[in-house]
Amino acid sequence: MFTYASIDAPRRAMLLAALLIIPTTIHAQDHTTHAGHAAMAAAGDTAFKGMKERGAKVMGVDQESSLHHFDDLANGGRIALERDTTDSAGITAIRAHMREIAAQFASGDFSAPSAVHATNVPGTATMKANAARIRYEARDLPGGAEVRITTSDAASTRAVHRFLAYQRKEHRAPGVSMP
Repeated sequence: MFTYASIDAPRRAMLLAALLIIPTTIHAQDHTTHAGHAAMAAAGDTAFKGMKERGAKVMGVDQESSLHHFDDLANGGRIALERDTTDSAGITAIRAHMREIAAQFASGDFSAPSAVHATNVPGTATMKANAARIRYEARDLPGGAEVRITTSDAASTRAVHRFLAYQRKEHRAPGVSMP
């Protein structure tokens, strides 16, 4: 059996020195990693803040105090936006926005998500090209509204899922896939 006592004195000194150096090296590497992540997070938070500010203008409500969902469904998906049920003005704004989004998307107009994200959102080109194969329906929810996106076309479903996945990631929204 190997024990510390069975190691001769010079090797024990080297082992002890190594054990003292390793944590210092790891800490230095860890510190560099945290500094790098902090810089990346700051840049990402600036972009996220900009997206939220553009979103508040497009949607008419503050996303910080709203719950946003982008859920995959087997035949499409859904976008839901809700606020505290005591905020009747916010709920009214959400419902109007979701009705407008459903109508815009149905006509192949994806300018709202492009404006919020300051880029063309993945999936929208196919969704626009396949507008006749996709149905968009706004429905009221207790604290806001949702847009149900339905299609029986496989390519359109994949495009809707790409669109929703991008939205979930960018909005840092909960990821829920429904059957």
